[in-house]
Amino acid sequence: MPELPEVEVVRRGLVSWVRGRTINAVDVLDPRSVRRHALGPGDFAGNLEGATVSDVVRRGKFLWMPLTDGLAAPENPGTAPVPEVALMAHLGMSGQLLMQDPDVPDEKHLKVRLRLSPREGMPDQLRFVDQRIFGGLFVTALVPTDDDGPGGLAESPLPLIAAEAAHIARDPLDPSFSFDLFYQRLRKRKTGLKRALLDQGLVSGIGNIYADEALWRARLHFARPTDTLRRSEARRVLDSAREVMLDALAAGGTSFDSLYVNVNGASGYFNRSLNAYGRQGEPCKRCAAAGINAIIRRDQFMNRSSHTCPVCQPRPRNGRW
Repeated sequence: MPELPEVEVVRRGLVSWVRGRTINAVDVLDPRSVRRHALGPGDFAGNLEGATVSDVVRRGKFLWMPLTDGLAAPENPGTAPVPEVALMAHLGMSGQLLMQDPDVPDEKHLKVRLRLSPREGMPDQLRFVDQRIFGGLFVTALVPTDDDGPGGLAESPLPLIAAEAAHIARDPLDPSFSFDLFYQRLRKRKTGLKRALLDQGLVSGIGNIYADEALWRARLHFARPTDTLRRSEARRVLDSAREVMLDALAAGGTSFDSLYVNVNGASGYFNRSLNAYGRQGEPCKRCAAAGINAIIRRDQFMNRSSHTCPVCQPRPRNGRW
């Protein structure tokens, strides 16, 4: 499953290719990939054809493209219509959004094709490719945000959010993220720290990989009770999450699966720099640098795994597992 940095890599790529372009035609090659659009493939295509992509927005792992009926005049950008709906992209386990020229052969698992208005030097097709068919596209309403802030990370932030994303909290890369609100809610949860980090209602976009990496950087154990966390410790783990995500963004994301690619078809490679996740049985890099022999361990956690160093991330008393 792609995590926040992977989705942000896709968002940044899409912005440069599709923002301001009109969707001229839509080909739904597999109705299963628009199954979340309740009124079916015909209505899905009808909602998109003739619409202009005004931006590409992300909150957590949710990605959407606000749609309008037209563009502002270049000399008066304030005349741009306010979008009321958006194209939502759910990548699932293997979904890819690829920009391609029309003469590029269809991918084996091509599901939906959007034919865009021409722009010099840019491909004319946005293709949704999905081998496992867990992802999909659908049109959804935009609703006001509950805090009057931007819906998510975008080029032209508006206080609107895709309805399906309205229930999740802001993520650590969001300029409108409030640490004070995060810490207040964190202290009220009587749970383990990693469980809290994975709670999308508290902070969005932190998945299993980046939770392990953030906790390793912050020198905190995943079972640390949240109601015992000092403000400085909460700040440290949140800053660590933000840092590890920014490092992953610089590298193009973590790619444990060849199916994850950005809009140009290039895989990420941040997995080469991981310090905890997937390194069970290997020396802890930080401890080794200090001349200490410590081996990364793997524990079962919520039907997944947690990876920690037993020396620099000691197990807490009264841990919450």
